Amino acid sequence: MITVSSPLDVNRIREDFPILHQRIHGKPLVYLDNAATSQKPKAVIEAIQHFYTSDCSNIHRGVHELSERSTYAYEEARAKVQRFLNAREAREIVIVRGTTEAINLVAQTYGRQRVEAGDEVIITALEHHSNIVPWQMLCEEKRAVLRVAPINDRGELLIEEFERLLSARTRLVALAQVSNALGTVNPVGRVVEMAHRRGVPVLVDGAQAAPHLQVDVRTLDCDFYAFSGHKIYGPTGVGVLYGKAALLEQLDPYQGGGDMIRTVTFEKTTYNTIPYKFEAGTPDIAGVIGLGAAIDYVQGIGMGNIAAHEHELLLYGTEALERIPGLRIIGTAQEKAGVISFVLDGVHPHDIGTVLDQEGIAVRTGHHCAQPVMDRFAIPATTRASLAFYNTFEELDALARGIGRVQEIFGAC
Repeated sequence: MITVSSPLDVNRIREDFPILHQRIHGKPLVYLDNAATSQKPKAVIEAIQHFYTSDCSNIHRGVHELSERSTYAYEEARAKVQRFLNAREAREIVIVRGTTEAINLVAQTYGRQRVEAGDEVIITALEHHSNIVPWQMLCEEKRAVLRVAPINDRGELLIEEFERLLSARTRLVALAQVSNALGTVNPVGRVVEMAHRRGVPVLVDGAQAAPHLQVDVRTLDCDFYAFSGHKIYGPTGVGVLYGKAALLEQLDPYQGGGDMIRTVTFEKTTYNTIPYKFEAGTPDIAGVIGLGAAIDYVQGIGMGNIAAHEHELLLYGTEALERIPGLRIIGTAQEKAGVISFVLDGVHPHDIGTVLDQEGIAVRTGHHCAQPVMDRFAIPATTRASLAFYNTFEELDALARGIGRVQEIFGAC
């Protein structure tokens, strides 16, 4: 049995999350769907409320007090993201709606400018649909080729196979740092090193990494990095694209409108400087301010402390579920973060999720927007329990008991 330990006072932390203190179907809520979206601490909720009750105004163009306050708070949030990622400059931080928009931005700017017929883009077999479909669309448009680096039966990237895919025709590599479906932590540093030896830039999907791991884009030396606010305890509808300044400056914007311009005439438009030329229109100002508050919150706890606690949860939960007859964990990589996906003999994942909900336990069931991963393991879906630093060992015990209840109802092993 795993010895329980944690560097965090989780009970105190849970007091910061109002939504956790409720009952679902008469049972205490056990929220294990954090890979889909995480819950929000009071600091984030209050930051958004303060904006709307005290500072609400549009940004950048106003000279009155409210606009200046809003602009300051918005740009300070950008600076917080810069420090969080250890980017060199705040102008390397582009505000977007989330990881999906960030990847599409790169596909529609860098991809359209640099990829030609016969060229290749490499992804991995672990990717979320948002890091597959934009590249498929680009390759179809440009008559380019999408290459897929395979994984082994543990859900780990076959790094030698990836390296063999790199060629003189490779124009971009795009991969997740952490798999949303399996929790695999990819060797991103090695991938970047291999790609850069051939002059190939790398985009990292950090949606599932930023909430769990210390991220340093300068150490990784990646060219682009994307993450979503709502997975790191911030609001929905806001996210970040980091790009090296030299690359961003070379790219044309793919959306036109207010704030992304310097001058407009009917004859010609000149574009704003980075990052603003990629930020057309009025953004989710409150959401960005809320993201800044979320970053303050997790950094106050410490990403090292968060990673350590979640690792203990992962070990504890994995051992507890492996003891259940008929249960098989999908994704057993040596390096994992935050996710336990499983199948149960004789029971469809949707039925598992329905029964667990009646026990007050929120998990995710389905293909998790990663259908090729399911195809790789010859299964239609999994049940996924995904972790956050406010989860407890007792909640994982409740999950195990809930699975036992599933087996009672369906007469499984």
